[in-house]
Amino acid sequence: MTAMAPTRTAPDLSYLLDHTSHVLRTQMSAALAEIGLTARMHCVLVHALEEERTQIQLAEIGDMDKTTMVVTVDALESAGLAERRPSGRDRRARIIAVTETGAALAGQSQEIVDRVHRDALTGLDRGDRDTLLRALGQLAGGHLSAPADTPGATRRARQSRK
Repeated sequence: MTAMAPTRTAPDLSYLLDHTSHVLRTQMSAALAEIGLTARMHCVLVHALEEERTQIQLAEIGDMDKTTMVVTVDALESAGLAERRPSGRDRRARIIAVTETGAALAGQSQEIVDRVHRDALTGLDRGDRDTLLRALGQLAGGHLSAPADTPGATRRARQSRK
């Protein structure tokens, strides 16, 4: 049977990106859990601090569906890290406002995120790091900036729970 397998003509880019992304996410989750946050909570806190943003805008930035966003904001509110407030720009809209406690924790979480990212690249020499980041930035901002239209929804890989 193996003799019938097609010969690869290029490295398996999908595997390389999926695998490294999955491992990076698990490392990030473990590191943020040490201060009681998830990656989604970190994302909401940091982006809500940048400017006045609605829950819908933050969900788009964090690539979250409505249900996941509601659960995330509920958890932030329960922890006293953020709250829903009327927008100063549009009375019909509600924004996510970060509390002082949430802002302090967002500072800690950003330090953790930066450390995890730095550690992820330690296996590469400086030139390779710069090249990798530049190339990924070009792909993310160009050819791979938006998903392809497909007849059926393409699902993201499910993370295993241990």
